[in-house]
Amino acid sequence: MPVESGSSAAARQQKQKRKSHSLSIRRTNSTEQDRSGLQRDMLEGQDSKLPLSLRSNLLDLFSQIEREFENLYIENLELRREIETLNDRLAAEGQTFEGADLAKGALKTKASHSTSQLSQKLKTTYKASTSKIVSSFKATTSRAVCQLVREYVGHRDGIWDLSVTRTQPVVLGTASADHTAMLWSIETGKCLLKYLGHQGSVNSIKFHPTEQMALTASGDQTAHIWRYMVQLPTPQPVADISTPCEDDVDFSDKDEADGEIDGPNDCPSIRVATTTLRSHQGVVIAADWLVGGKQVVTASWDRAANLYDVETSELVHSLTGHDQELTHCCTHPTQRLVVTSSRDTTFRLWDFRDPSIHSVNVFQGHTDTVTSAVFTVGDNVVSGSDDRTVKVWDLKNMRSPIATIRTDSAVNRISVSVNQKIIALPHDNRQVRLFDMSGVRLARLPRSNRQGHRRMVCCSAWCEDNTSCNLFTCGFDRQAIGWNINIPALLQEK
Repeated sequence: MPVESGSSAAARQQKQKRKSHSLSIRRTNSTEQDRSGLQRDMLEGQDSKLPLSLRSNLLDLFSQIEREFENLYIENLELRREIETLNDRLAAEGQTFEGADLAKGALKTKASHSTSQLSQKLKTTYKASTSKIVSSFKATTSRAVCQLVREYVGHRDGIWDLSVTRTQPVVLGTASADHTAMLWSIETGKCLLKYLGHQGSVNSIKFHPTEQMALTASGDQTAHIWRYMVQLPTPQPVADISTPCEDDVDFSDKDEADGEIDGPNDCPSIRVATTTLRSHQGVVIAADWLVGGKQVVTASWDRAANLYDVETSELVHSLTGHDQELTHCCTHPTQRLVVTSSRDTTFRLWDFRDPSIHSVNVFQGHTDTVTSAVFTVGDNVVSGSDDRTVKVWDLKNMRSPIATIRTDSAVNRISVSVNQKIIALPHDNRQVRLFDMSGVRLARLPRSNRQGHRRMVCCSAWCEDNTSCNLFTCGFDRQAIGWNINIPALLQEK
């Protein structure tokens, strides 16, 4: 009887393996066809209020999820087989080693150690690959912790900036590309006043620390200071505009109506500024009040920041040094410090505490445009960039950041809460995320079909003294949103 050689036996075994694999694929395809037919039968037989097409889409999505986990399970089994094969091979090599028993034991120990390292590496890789899928099913934060309270709708173009007054009555201010700035009742969402003095996009709005005065910066190369007087309407019960949908329910931008939104036509308006600041040769992108409110600083695309005297409207200092257009400026709440950010990937700290010495320090830590840099109450500066990072800096040590937050989208104008030092990050991808100063992610604000921003989020602003809304965001969907962040519960979940 002929004896089959080792090579022919291996070839036959490989052929049978390919054949069984082909049968497995055929069987899988047949099973999927049967499954789709069974799904159609279930859809026709079940009594549900959902449309048939929607139910079919849901079943298809769940089928895809099931296939993903099935593939991961199969991959895990293959990895386990490889580990077992490697263990057997190393054990066999240890047995055929010629020498004393001590040498055999040493070789076996070495093989076992090598195998355990490989096993641990494979387990880590498998865990990392599956955690991405599993994390997508986790709720990032409870609805009771971060809840949408009010939407402020009325602008006819994207909203670049927003701010909350520091004096009574407390109102919300928005600056829009539709050439207007508006003041809103936080509790009712009603427009209280409209400023129409600019001839270009209004890029920034900030309120005087003690008086009813607003400072706006515009694309018409000017900054305006104007006084306002508003009367708050009677608060109405907050409507429940939340939906049963959870986070990450995306929808196409084409679902949003592209028609013009009818703005509030019944609110009073102001057309003339009290003071006009005119020294820039380019777009004025941002402006802010220095502590005390007697001076203001402006940042422009002409690569300079200007310091003005409010009473005389005169230019006090021109702060030059940036290599490209400025993107933002911010002042310290209690000290005469100014920080300016630029497209040249840096931001600069200007010190006016000593009238005879105006020092400047350059912070280099980003690789793309620095979109904003803001002070905290302490000795920290937080900077955000188009390089998808946010960095926390200590003013006493500027060489390297003390914390770095890495995100998946460009970061726009950030804000830091005064009491708890929580950083609110508005993103290009329509998300708003909350982090602490050490870089730990606390929450992501909910987004669904009916709540949250539908376009790029441009700015965030905290107002911790307000009981109904303590965080505000605005974006290019032409609306501002007031959120209620339960900070104690948020920190407890941390």
